[in-house]
Amino acid sequence: MAIKITDECINCGACEPECPNNAIYDAGAAWRFSDGTALRGIIDFGDGTTLDAEEVQTPISDEFYYIVSDKCTECKGFHDEPQCAAVCPVDCCIDDEDVRETEEELLAKKAWLHMEE
Repeated sequence: MAIKITDECINCGACEPECPNNAIYDAGAAWRFSDGTALRGIIDFGDGTTLDAEEVQTPISDEFYYIVSDKCTECKGFHDEPQCAAVCPVDCCIDDEDVRETEEELLAKKAWLHMEE
């Protein structure tokens, strides 16, 4: 799974500094895979897709904070619970039903993002 931020977000920003993967961005902010991770240069997604980790990606939302699901690990390997949800004053950091991953997959994503092997 991953976490998403709903349109009930009040843009308080409490969640952003809590994310250990730097997967949370302000409304309208561009993002990169390299932000807050060890990923640099050309990265391989394992399915034949490659991308420059420094390449600027289009914001997912221009109205409220958003989470990049490809960088979200639900804080697995860092904390017992997703920190964004723990600090959100309006409970708008919720399970993203469109992105389902096992704990094993989330831990593997954490290892990939931070180049732990």
